[in-house]
Amino acid sequence: MKSIYIFIGIMMMFFSCKASKSTATQAEIDFLNSLVNKQAFTIKSDRAYPQVTNALQQVLNSGLMQPGSNSSVISLIGNYNFLTISKDSVSSFLPYFGERQMQVAYNGGDSAIQFDGISEDYKAVQNKDHSYTISFQAKSKLEHFQVFIKLFPNLKTHITVNGNSRFPISYSGDLELIDKNTVK
Repeated sequence: MKSIYIFIGIMMMFFSCKASKSTATQAEIDFLNSLVNKQAFTIKSDRAYPQVTNALQQVLNSGLMQPGSNSSVISLIGNYNFLTISKDSVSSFLPYFGERQMQVAYNGGDSAIQFDGISEDYKAVQNKDHSYTISFQAKSKLEHFQVFIKLFPNLKTHITVNGNSRFPISYSGDLELIDKNTVK
């Protein structure tokens, strides 16, 4: 019985997504094109979507999370976070919620997803719905990350980060223009 409800839910999501047409204006599309071409933007996330495991579920059930959060969606409102692309440089500070396999620093200062340096294998592809899919690799002192970003004309974003010693996590948020004076 449960599988029937899951199937119906997936089908409803599929048809509702197919039925919605892109309502982006030409000005929004042009603005997004210019941001992607300049490679000068910052993403501020307002929600994190960790991979739910038994250990994470136990921690979140303890009541330590802020209101509006549950095991599959964690509110980041009021939490400092960013992912910035500035030409060929990328930097990030994204809070991490999930399990780690190894490579934890002694002082615990590497709990967030942090990298700052030159991106590797940077690719930006425009999709049929005028959104962009961006992918690149980045390194921190102890870890290597594969990052996938989807940018929409309404300046909404979706980020997925895969680390070599962490479970994957996704974020949703908003795209912001970098001040022209701070672009490297």
